[in-house]
Amino acid sequence: LFRSWRYMELASPTPRNEQIGKQITASSEKSHGSMFEPQTEPEKETGRMPTSRSLIQPRDQEAPEKKLTLFALRLALLEKAASGIGALGFIWATVVLLGGFAIKLERVDFWFVTAILLVEGSRIYSRSHELEWQRQSTSISDVARSSSRALVYGSGRLVHMIKALHRPITSNLPYFDRQRKVASSAPAEPPPDDQTQIKPRTWTTSEVPLLPYAGWVFVSKNISKLLYWLQLAAAVACVVLSLLRLCRQDYGSTDTREVQNRASALNIFYSLALAEASVFLMERVYWEWKVSFRKFLEQVNEQCGFGDSGIAWIRRFFYDAYSKCVEGSVFDGLKMDLLTFASELLLSNSVEEQLTGARMLVKFTENDRFSADAFRRIGTSMPAMERLVEMLSWRNHREQEIRKSAAQIVSKITGKKRNSLRVAGIPGALESISSLLHIKNARLSDDGILQKGIIMDEGDHEFRLQGLHILKKLANDHDNCGKIGTTRGLLTNIINSTHAEEGMFNFGSPSQIMIVEQSLKLVKKLVATTGSTGEVLRRETSNIVFTIGNLRAILKYGKKHDNLQSLAMDILANMALDKGAREKIGRTGGMLNLLFGIFFFEENAVQNVDVTQKLSDNAGEALVMLTLESPQNCERMIQLGSVGKLVGCLENTALRKNSARLLRNLCAYAGPDLQHKLAGIAEATKV
Repeated sequence: LFRSWRYMELASPTPRNEQIGKQITASSEKSHGSMFEPQTEPEKETGRMPTSRSLIQPRDQEAPEKKLTLFALRLALLEKAASGIGALGFIWATVVLLGGFAIKLERVDFWFVTAILLVEGSRIYSRSHELEWQRQSTSISDVARSSSRALVYGSGRLVHMIKALHRPITSNLPYFDRQRKVASSAPAEPPPDDQTQIKPRTWTTSEVPLLPYAGWVFVSKNISKLLYWLQLAAAVACVVLSLLRLCRQDYGSTDTREVQNRASALNIFYSLALAEASVFLMERVYWEWKVSFRKFLEQVNEQCGFGDSGIAWIRRFFYDAYSKCVEGSVFDGLKMDLLTFASELLLSNSVEEQLTGARMLVKFTENDRFSADAFRRIGTSMPAMERLVEMLSWRNHREQEIRKSAAQIVSKITGKKRNSLRVAGIPGALESISSLLHIKNARLSDDGILQKGIIMDEGDHEFRLQGLHILKKLANDHDNCGKIGTTRGLLTNIINSTHAEEGMFNFGSPSQIMIVEQSLKLVKKLVATTGSTGEVLRRETSNIVFTIGNLRAILKYGKKHDNLQSLAMDILANMALDKGAREKIGRTGGMLNLLFGIFFFEENAVQNVDVTQKLSDNAGEALVMLTLESPQNCERMIQLGSVGKLVGCLENTALRKNSARLLRNLCAYAGPDLQHKLAGIAEATKV
């Protein structure tokens, strides 16, 4: 106990300890450099989350949960001290008093000793089970909702029992059977296939009716309160009984040799019982003072930034830490932290615990104070990463918030290249991400192409945006681009996200425009990939039927969205590096006309000069790439009558460069039968 209290004293942030710490740090920096300098030892990846967040946190940004674990340690010391004294008292009573003086004790002392042993036994028994009930009562699900539901069920059972006495025997069915019959008789609309409720196959501990017809009393929260007050009553009774006998000292005559030590033995026992109960009451006073009056848990919750819903998480974490300190070594709880706790909840089989773990990790990643540590810890924990990626493919409506939180976390984690490589390396990761781009109730062709006239709800928008953000970050790596191209159906889902119609540009929501923009940015990254991977991606992208049609729709109807038009023309320019794609773009009806209209400032006259010039440059670059080594596209452009306009643009400084490049390609790659239509170009280019 002395060593434990000494440890707490050194761990407490007192001015003396801070001064000692500064002296040690200063001396270590002079001799061996700073103790916080990066180490050369490589980081080991294990199945568990790395522990001890304080190792990388500066002192002014220490993890708030360290206060909770220290509080749990102090409570555990008092609890273990009371338990130790109580064990000694039990041994003394059974061996010395009841063993040596059982028949020589006064009748009053015999019953007092027996009462104290029974009272303390009940307290110790209830104490050993109170922690379990406290943890169950702080279930992640809404305890108040569960208790009220149990109250309704309990009162319903009671009313049913009274009414059943006056009904025929055939109606005296069990309560749950009648509830099932009533529910089955009511018409119910079946949910969609992807929203079918999956009822758990096990009981929720906070809702278990321990006794029939009294379920509202015997639920976890009420059992915990019952055990709490039982312990207090037992401790107070023990104090009262011990003080009564210690004050009176009427233990009977001590004339004979056999009973001369009886008074001392009884005094020792009553003192031990008084000490045990006093230490326990001291622990309770300390608990109530910190938790109820000082609002200690609320303070930690505020420092963590969890909000109103976080108090249940903090309480559950505190009970877990306290349980570890009591059941094992008093220092076991000090090894816990909220990030590890959230990761363990994430790996649970309970939907409520999974949701809580995901919510906690989202809060940490959104907090500037803890986000860097959270990203590192999650990124180096493969079980947590695999579970997060797995959650992306969950489609049951009860798990949609879990899926949303997992998507937010994965989207932020993949911002680091190392983490993006780890995510892409998880088997089935890209398939799970692809499921985020899936549109519910969408009509798809045999090739998986999205049909027209699809209206997406806001839930689809949010998931698709998160999926596109994740893929865009993964596409920053060359190898990941290759994996995206080879994942079945993923490239098709990305192209489906570029689907745009005239009505969307006029009446669509901002989220729809954002989906198209993000998907265009992703496609631009993919088709701009270098090497053999880029060749495959450009060929696969052009082979998807509606790729070029979607880009044409953006150029035709997206005149008010210059950023979308610019991205679409960049994609066309990159796709034109592939010979087959060049021909497909040139054959697409109206595509060359739209590009020439933008190039000649005909389609965007209402916009400002800078935007118009940028779009014209993009259109010119796309046209130049389309004419490269393509006699068919050169013929199409000549037949559109664009040669004269291009020659006239040579005098325009803004269009001169791309006009000259286009004319050069027309002269170089047009067929011999079209050279007579290019005769005037030589005279014009002499200038």
